[in-house]
Amino acid sequence: MSVCANAGTGCAFLGRSAVRTAFVAGALAGGTVLQSATAAEPELPPELAEVREAVAKYRDPLVAVRDGYFSTLACVRYPDGNMGVHFLNTRLLGPEPDPMKPQILLYEVADGGLQLAGVEWFVPLSTGVESTPQLFGQAFEGPMEGHEPIMPAALHHYDLHVWLFKNNPNGLFHHANPNVSCDGEWGYTVELSPTDHVETSH
Repeated sequence: MSVCANAGTGCAFLGRSAVRTAFVAGALAGGTVLQSATAAEPELPPELAEVREAVAKYRDPLVAVRDGYFSTLACVRYPDGNMGVHFLNTRLLGPEPDPMKPQILLYEVADGGLQLAGVEWFVPLSTGVESTPQLFGQAFEGPMEGHEPIMPAALHHYDLHVWLFKNNPNGLFHHANPNVSCDGEWGYTVELSPTDHVETSH
């Protein structure tokens, strides 16, 4: 998921530096942001283990912010689990997803701060994507509407979630993870349901 409405001209909510600063301040306030390694990480195939190693530095959300990931604030709940708090890097948006550079980092709210749980690749239709993207032998979900109220419903997109740091009983690539927490002192939590898929020309 994302709040980017137009990859070419900027983002509806994250396009201006002042708003970005407000998002970061809200996301990081009220608790320790550093996190330690967890012993409950899932076993992964080699290509995904390589991705986990590459993004492990983002266990510290401040490192993520310095690299261009900005919080969308809300900790997202679904009926079959949670997604957590999304940190989006708009500079990575495009029609061809890079397996080593997910556009979104997924954090759970736990232990007084944010704990890195997974990643998400996000491809808006506005990028000109011509067919359903695939990574790691998995087709992306979608195309689907945007997830209101976090983003406009008109933001049609494909996405792929991978829970690199948190075991998911629903499956490694399932969009929601019941082991991910939105509990604790967090002022922005939203309840969502799966959005409708949309038709495309390809």
